[in-house]
Amino acid sequence: MLRRPLLIASLGNPPPQYRNTLHSAGHTLLSSLQQHLSYPPFAKSRPHGNALISSGDDFTLWQSPTFMNVSGPAVATAWKTFLRDLPNEHRTRAKLVILHDELESPLGKIKVKIGGSARGHNGLKSCVSSLGGMAFARIGVGIGRPESRESRDVANYVLKKMSVMEVHKVNEGVEEMVDILMKMQEE
Repeated sequence: MLRRPLLIASLGNPPPQYRNTLHSAGHTLLSSLQQHLSYPPFAKSRPHGNALISSGDDFTLWQSPTFMNVSGPAVATAWKTFLRDLPNEHRTRAKLVILHDELESPLGKIKVKIGGSARGHNGLKSCVSSLGGMAFARIGVGIGRPESRESRDVANYVLKKMSVMEVHKVNEGVEEMVDILMKMQEE
């Protein structure tokens, strides 16, 4: 049986300024996945929207180069390039998986969803718009929630740097994520 080709795309804000912020938890977990799988170091790829990319036998890992809220066009470019580079017989089975931060979920909790509403997540809204309503899988990594619901407090919360313990908690989800991705490949 052919394994389903997967493009794992992380959303977040661009490094180095926003490296390991809560809002970039998707990037943090994707980097952990790259190390866990012993994939080559991330390298910039112009055809994939000037993003960082690392490919191995099972997955292609892609890190958005843009700010979270406008990531859709870059994701759409990467998806089109990913499909174009696949052999014809694999294109219809390919799947896009978007890895993102999940406000409201406990820190490090992994949550999987196929399609559905972006529920106020501006990065996901941008992707839905740019992909023309195409269904894609989502893996959210929990980042908790500040006590205040004021938009300024939420913005300050998601843009704060994670502590070493918080980064560790996010990275603990890597094995669960591998299991999820392997199951997606076999669907």
